[in-house]
Amino acid sequence: MTQLTQALSGKISSQMKMVAEQEKVNTEYIRKNTAEGSIVIPYNKKHLSLKTPCAIGKGLRVKVNANIGTSTEHTSLDEELEKLDAALEAKADTIMDLSTGGDLDKIRRTIIKNSPVPVGTVPIYQAAIEASKMMKGIVNMSENQLFEIIEKQAEDGVDFMTVHCGITMESIKRLKNQGRILDVVSRGGAFLITWILYNKKENPLYENYDRLLEIARKYDVTLSLGDGLRPGCLADATDRGQIQELLILGELVKRARKEGVQVMIEGPGHMPIDQIKANVTLEKKLCDNAPFYVLGPLVTDIASGYDHIAGAIGGAIAGYCGADYLCYLTPSEHLRLPTVEDVREGVIITRIAAHAADIAAGKKHAMDKDIEMAKARKKLDWEKQISLSIDPEKARRFREESKISDDKCTMCGKYCAIDIVNKYLREDNNAGKKK
Repeated sequence: MTQLTQALSGKISSQMKMVAEQEKVNTEYIRKNTAEGSIVIPYNKKHLSLKTPCAIGKGLRVKVNANIGTSTEHTSLDEELEKLDAALEAKADTIMDLSTGGDLDKIRRTIIKNSPVPVGTVPIYQAAIEASKMMKGIVNMSENQLFEIIEKQAEDGVDFMTVHCGITMESIKRLKNQGRILDVVSRGGAFLITWILYNKKENPLYENYDRLLEIARKYDVTLSLGDGLRPGCLADATDRGQIQELLILGELVKRARKEGVQVMIEGPGHMPIDQIKANVTLEKKLCDNAPFYVLGPLVTDIASGYDHIAGAIGGAIAGYCGADYLCYLTPSEHLRLPTVEDVREGVIITRIAAHAADIAAGKKHAMDKDIEMAKARKKLDWEKQISLSIDPEKARRFREESKISDDKCTMCGKYCAIDIVNKYLREDNNAGKKK
C-alpha cells in the first residue's frame, strides 16, 4: 500500500506518526490531509537508509530541497557526497540528484545509500543522455527506454521524481503562439519538446500516464509534476504556455490520486513579486490543493552571484501565500556548478525564507525560537543566541572574531541599547518597590 491508500483506508502509517511528531500536530491531521492529497510523504519502500521522512503540504512547515549532482563538465562522486553532507548539516529536508555526467547509476545509488532524507531525481535526464550516447541523439530515445529508466530509479529507492507530463503538443502550440523572450529553460522540458517536435508524436509521459502511475504506485514514488514550460525570465511569467501546462497538470493530479499515487506540482521559476500570490492561488485552485513546489521564485533576473537571495525573497512570499516546498538556489545559479560552500549557503538562506513564511502564515510553533532569541538577547546570553541561530557555525565565528567582552560586541560596546535600558529599568523598578 502507498501512503495515500493507507490514509484513505483509515490507517495511520509509522511514517505518518513520525512526521506528526516532527510537525507537532496530531496524527489524524496528517492522515486526513494525506488522504485528501493536500499532504504528501515521499517515502519509497526501497530507500532503506531513509531515517527522516518529511511531510509536505497543507498547514505544515515549509520544506527546503537542495539540488546536487554532476555535470558533463565536472564529475566527482566524492565532491557530490561532500555536497550531500553539507546540505544535510544545513538541515535540508530533501535532496535531488540532478547528475548528467559520469556513471549515473552509481552516483544515484551512492547518494540514496548515504541520504537519511528523501531523494528525488529527474529520470528524463538519464534517458535522454543514454539515448544521445547510444543512439546518437536525444530524439532517438524510445518510449520503452524512458519507462525502463523510471522503473530502475524507483527500484533503486528514489522517493520522488520530477516528470514533465504537462508538456503536450497542445501546450507547445500555446507556447509558440504566445512567443517568449527566453523560450524554455527547463532541461527536462527541452529534452521532451525536442523529442515531440522531431518525432511528431505526443509526450510519452502524458500519453502513457497510466504506465507511469503503475510504477509509482508499486514503489510509492511521489510524482512531482514538473513545469517544463516554466518562465525563465520575469517578462515571460504567467503566460499561456505556463498556464496551459498547469491546466493539464491539474487533470493529471486527479488521475494520480484515483490510482493511489501521491502527487505534487512544481511551479516557477522567475516572476515579479506582484504575480506570486496569483500563481499560488491558481495552482491550489486548478490542482485541487496539491502541494506546491516552487523553484525560487526569483524576483529579478539581474542578481547573478546573488540569485539565492533573489530566490529567497520570492520563496518567502510564495510560502506565505501558500506554497509548501522551496527548491533552493545557490550563489552560483546560472553561472556554474555549485561548490560545497554554495550548497551550504543555498540551504541556509532558503531555510530563512521558509521560516519567515511560516511565521507570517501564523503556523503553530513557528515563532517559538524567535521568542527565545529575543529573551536571550535581552539577557545578552551569547551562547543561547548562537545555539538558536539558523546558522550557529557562522554566528559563532562572527562572535569570536570580534569579541571584546563576555557581555558586549564591537558594534555598540559600552553604548549597548539593551544593556543601558536593562540597567535603568531595573533601577526604576527597584525604586518603585521601595516606595
